[in-house]
Amino acid sequence: MRIHVLTSLYPSPEAPLEGIFARRKWDEVARRGHDLRVVAPVPWAPGALAPLLGEERARVARAPRASREGEVGVHRPRFLHVPRRAAGNARAFARVGAAEALRGAPDAVVVDYAWPGAAAVARLRAAGPPVVVNGRGSDVLLVRESPGLRGPLAAGLAAASALTAVSQDLLDAMRELRAEAGGGAPGAPAVLTPNGVDQERFSPGDRAAARARLGLAPDGDLVLAVGHLIPRKDPLLALAAFARMARPGARIAFLGRGPLEREVRAEAQRLGVDATLAGERPPEELGDWYRAADALLLTSSREGRPNVVLEALASGLPPVATDAGGTAEVLPDREAMLVRGRDPGEIAAKLARILDAPPPVDTLVGAVAPLSWGASVDALEGLLADLVERPTEARPR
Repeated sequence: MRIHVLTSLYPSPEAPLEGIFARRKWDEVARRGHDLRVVAPVPWAPGALAPLLGEERARVARAPRASREGEVGVHRPRFLHVPRRAAGNARAFARVGAAEALRGAPDAVVVDYAWPGAAAVARLRAAGPPVVVNGRGSDVLLVRESPGLRGPLAAGLAAASALTAVSQDLLDAMRELRAEAGGGAPGAPAVLTPNGVDQERFSPGDRAAARARLGLAPDGDLVLAVGHLIPRKDPLLALAAFARMARPGARIAFLGRGPLEREVRAEAQRLGVDATLAGERPPEELGDWYRAADALLLTSSREGRPNVVLEALASGLPPVATDAGGTAEVLPDREAMLVRGRDPGEIAAKLARILDAPPPVDTLVGAVAPLSWGASVDALEGLLADLVERPTEARPR
């Protein structure tokens, strides 16, 4: 099949780890022999206004217009980005993204991040190919809370030929939005396509050896908090819970970057916590961090199905996580690992119990054994084949 992908989240030479999970999926699709083209429009502003993009968007805007990322060629047309004009920026993204995604007459188009890609669905459908919208997390759960964006997102989901998502919780949210906009086309399917986990890279191993490779002290409990230092990941809650646990010799390592870094450093110092801010780590190193640690702590307020939990489980590392999105769907022991509220004392108590009595490694690894990238692509490939093979008049519109 000739499959074109429209997304706002994909690695580039300037941000090689951004959306790395998406690249893994589309690399697998390309390896199966499909003719694949990824279109990832980037925000742009004229020279005098470029500083208004902000540091993160300005960095992305420096990406080349075309490059090869893994197995896939990526095209990055520019669109004019105006700060604080989210709906207008989405329309601009849709105009240039749809035009580029339709080049070469694709058999199907996948919008692989629901917003702002959903704003392009009507344009894509008008050209003929079936369009699948895939939800990943905040692209649905955060956007639906914006009064100005909820309607356009729902309309895009309703216009799609099919919906997919990385968790059942997220898929249910997308179906509710589709119904809100009029129910969508009769017969438009909604299919779970969970992310896979690289079970060769993320696997159990010798803790002492992993700590030695990372230059970490051999003794003491090590808790990992992996993810961007941003409000919805709530690293300050992770820090407060860790401090409340007050476990002698324990330390916490934050692996990620973001605008809360300075605040996390200051709060760790105020609390007297042994905290390391290691920045964003490459995947080949991240596996050793999981093997070196004693627990993963995730305190997000919103999630699709967090990749860090999948990676930790595959590595034999027990997670303690707040109940956000589809997180609970993959935990082998919700009673021990899931915190229903956001009270730091409750999180601390569960974290202490996990450290004192970790589950068997086989139980943790077995929880994600079925979640390969091959299985994920099987589900998507079957859906796309069905949509493409339908007579045009029978396709959901």
